[in-house]
Amino acid sequence: MNSNSENPKVGKAFQDKVKQWFETNKGIMLISECPIDIGTPPKPHKFDIADTYAQLVIECKCYTWTDSGNIPSAKLRGLNEAIFYFSFLPSRTEKVLVMAYAIHPKREETLAEYYCRTNGHLFGDVKVMEFNPITQKMRQINIK
Repeated sequence: MNSNSENPKVGKAFQDKVKQWFETNKGIMLISECPIDIGTPPKPHKFDIADTYAQLVIECKCYTWTDSGNIPSAKLRGLNEAIFYFSFLPSRTEKVLVMAYAIHPKREETLAEYYCRTNGHLFGDVKVMEFNPITQKMRQINIK
């Protein structure tokens, strides 16, 4: 288990691996911590990863179940916040929320599967994907 002081390092390492996966598999160069104007009047918001023209914008969340297998409610609110920020991007923008592959012995679904099942009505045109940084496997969870 990581202490809270390790969370930013873990999140950044996950973000770097997601960026590398997209660059390798999509054949494009991406920018980390990319400021994109949203809202009215426009104000820059830093998205985790984007291409040069903000045609692909990615947010990364390296969240897990709690140690006891409970729902990490505060973290799910962070996911909903990411979905909210995506809603300000043009419809032509490909919006991707990438969650870490997270399982727990008490659960029959991953955290990403749970999140999609319980909050999928909020997603609009956002793709939710699950990435396992160990196996380098990426899969889309909310396929419509």
